[in-house]
Amino acid sequence: MAEKQKLRRIYGIGEKQLKKYFTEAMKSKKLVTEVLLNKLETRLDNAIFRLGWASSRAKARQIASHGHILLNNKKVDIPSIILKKGDTIAIKKSSLSKPLFKNLETKLKKHKAPSWLSPDKNQLKTKVLGLPLRKEIEIPVDLQMIIEYYSR
Repeated sequence: MAEKQKLRRIYGIGEKQLKKYFTEAMKSKKLVTEVLLNKLETRLDNAIFRLGWASSRAKARQIASHGHILLNNKKVDIPSIILKKGDTIAIKKSSLSKPLFKNLETKLKKHKAPSWLSPDKNQLKTKVLGLPLRKEIEIPVDLQMIIEYYSR
């Protein structure tokens, strides 16, 4: 249970969401841990964090829910949207002048995005290339214990 709580705290999600992701992972024919991690990693708020547009997942969630993000050129305000291959994420032009995004370009010069995201640092756009690789996801959680917990 402690591992489950740790995972929930890392990704900033509720119990219902995690249980839903676990149920979907169990239904798939792939490895449950891989599917669960992919669901968590490909959330919009996590992608914003991984791109370096936000300093924390909580801040990324706030950026998404305040409508600063365009997904496939449409304004979105749901941080839990699961991204798919081919999706494009961008920061709204009107939001770039906000203090929240000040000095973003200098921060991005030092930041390295994961391989499943292809950022264009000049236009602040990103294309989703596919699913994240397991070796790129570094979380201090024993996923097997979480699966055992939910399998009861």
